[in-house]
Amino acid sequence: MDRRIELRHVRYFLALAEELHFGRASGRLHIAQPALSQQIRQLETIVGVELFRRTSRSVRLTEAGAAFRPRARSLLDTLAADLDEAGRVGRGEAGRLDVAFITSATTIVGEYLGAFARRRPEVQVKLHDGFTTDVLAALERGTADVGIVRDAEQRDDIDLSLLASERFVAVVPADHPAAGGDRVAARALAADPLILFPRSAGPEAFDTNTRPLRNAGVDVQVAQECSNWHTIVTFVAAGLGVSIAPYSVTTLLPPGARRLELDEPPTVSQILMATRRGDDRPLVRAFTAASTSPPSRRPD
Repeated sequence: MDRRIELRHVRYFLALAEELHFGRASGRLHIAQPALSQQIRQLETIVGVELFRRTSRSVRLTEAGAAFRPRARSLLDTLAADLDEAGRVGRGEAGRLDVAFITSATTIVGEYLGAFARRRPEVQVKLHDGFTTDVLAALERGTADVGIVRDAEQRDDIDLSLLASERFVAVVPADHPAAGGDRVAARALAADPLILFPRSAGPEAFDTNTRPLRNAGVDVQVAQECSNWHTIVTFVAAGLGVSIAPYSVTTLLPPGARRLELDEPPTVSQILMATRRGDDRPLVRAFTAASTSPPSRRPD
């Protein structure tokens, strides 16, 4: 595009093309008629052809002018839409937000995303799941804007805020000796193979998860390491071992698995929202603001 063309040339052309009268067009633009005539001549010089036929009694579009008119309107409309979108992005009303989360918090993530979508329907949310360590690493790399983690360790560059708390329970096969009751002592699970995620998935989360066993004097040794809770409880249902799990992941157990309350004083797991320290972008602020309105359902 010729660098001499400016936005005012398009605005002035379109006003004259729609009014076909220099007096009315200049009044609409709030400029003097000679200034409008000068700008139109300048535009025609840049284009290299006449855009208007002028007589002492009339103004009409040439073939070139008629072809340019819808394009000029489209150009101004597109610019207005782009400026409006830029404003909405700047205010956190539109744009893209990358949310990384742990699969054990899927229910609460879904509820918060629903609340956020109702407030910001034009924001595109991209989801990425992984271990707590993966989520925190994605935040630090900048590939995630917001994280939902469980029992995360404190980091200098990450802010953590509490979303929900829930107790741990035991998950045992249906034919386990304790399965006939509603409760079990953690020490009664000492001889059973333990099925859990690896400690590398989140050291603080692993230590919190196994605290009921360690408090009961059990030497924690994971027999089967799995990457998600669905696999863990499925293996428990198959009779491969037992697990200690957050209550929310046991609400829909597969056949063959039982949830038992622990006799010990409850150990609490915390679901946390994680953001980069000092990240005050409008979209991030809008998402964290949505999290201050509690969803209808919360983990027990």
